[in-house]
Amino acid sequence: MDENETINREHSLPGPDDVVVRTLPNGLTILARENFSSPAVVASGLLRVGAQDEPEERAGLAALVASMLARGTEQRSFDEINETIEGVGGSLAIAAGVHTTRFSFKSLAEDFPTLLGVLADVVRNPTFPADHLERVRAQRLTVLRERENNTQSVAERLFYEQAYPPGHPYHTPVDGTVESVEVLTRDDVVRFYERNYEPRDAIIVVVGAIPPTEAIAQVEQAFQDWANLEGRERAEIPPAGRPAEPVRAFRAVPGKTQSDIVIGAPAVSRTDPDYLPAYVANTVLGVFGLMGRLGESVRDEQGLAYYARSSLDPAVSQGAWTATAGVAPDKVDQAVDTILTEFARLGQEPVPGEELADSKSFLTGSLPLRLETNEGVARLLLDIMFYDLGLDYLQRYAALINAIGPTEVQRVAATYLEPSAYVLAVAGPPQ
Repeated sequence: MDENETINREHSLPGPDDVVVRTLPNGLTILARENFSSPAVVASGLLRVGAQDEPEERAGLAALVASMLARGTEQRSFDEINETIEGVGGSLAIAAGVHTTRFSFKSLAEDFPTLLGVLADVVRNPTFPADHLERVRAQRLTVLRERENNTQSVAERLFYEQAYPPGHPYHTPVDGTVESVEVLTRDDVVRFYERNYEPRDAIIVVVGAIPPTEAIAQVEQAFQDWANLEGRERAEIPPAGRPAEPVRAFRAVPGKTQSDIVIGAPAVSRTDPDYLPAYVANTVLGVFGLMGRLGESVRDEQGLAYYARSSLDPAVSQGAWTATAGVAPDKVDQAVDTILTEFARLGQEPVPGEELADSKSFLTGSLPLRLETNEGVARLLLDIMFYDLGLDYLQRYAALINAIGPTEVQRVAATYLEPSAYVLAVAGPPQ
């Protein structure tokens, strides 16, 4: 790619030149970018409320509240909300995470005011009907019970329980447990909403066939009079720490013939300077091609696993850097040893130039694919604002990735993937 092609590509990426930003007096920030290649408009956003704000004994409360928002408001019943959305061929989704509650909707440009009105109504005026609460609770309990019978889900939960201390928001699943969700009451739901839902530091991104000034004006009209709560302060996230020695845990799942492995440790936050070097290192370890080095060694060469890969959580606190694999129960120890060998190799030996170049090309080359849809653009802009990466982040991204060399990759791997200090969680048939 020559210099002119690089410049044109950078200027085609969303950034300060074509994204309009406005922050309302109540702290809600609106971003808008026009795209008239299709007649649709997408909105994605977040509120600063999530599982971080619930007591640990009420795990799953934030998720239950988010699931209840569109079940009825002071102006609309559940059926009326659905009829309005379906009547214009639109969609609306709301879900809670650890730190935020995210929402999105999609419609034709002409129906944007309708969907925006529904969103504002359900977020600002929910009534939490008791009969719907029981229906939603039953649905969520069904999902939780199914997860208890899934070795991969059980291993993931066990890992986070061991890797993060009690009281840390990553210790407990966002959706809670069967035991915690069963005892949640409507009073819990109403109280949580009243104490935590506000526009302060919220973000809404609008992308599609609407002029930015018009999109911003409509969002402002819908949310400008939403007042913030008085005296609300979010609890500080306690440090997760890192294991000083191997921590191994096993949980039996009767009736299963496969074991699932999760191994790793808390690593870095999304805003830590080590995040991007670790992101590149993780691509080498278990993403690029057929799941990187782990896929090659654990699955292809030794035939130990049905799947083997790695991931690095982008997180506000120390996100987990883990390798996962599904193996026959009698191959668990051999698979773990192989994974630890790959951890050590990545931290002890520089990644060869061609291998590193391939992984970096994969990361930079996949960015345009993530920006092909309005939904993809909106999601990326939302994350950029949430993590305060700078509105020109997408234009700087390729240079940031390409600047990472083998020394940095080796250093972060040696720092965060210690083969002598890790958390191992295994779920499978009783031993």
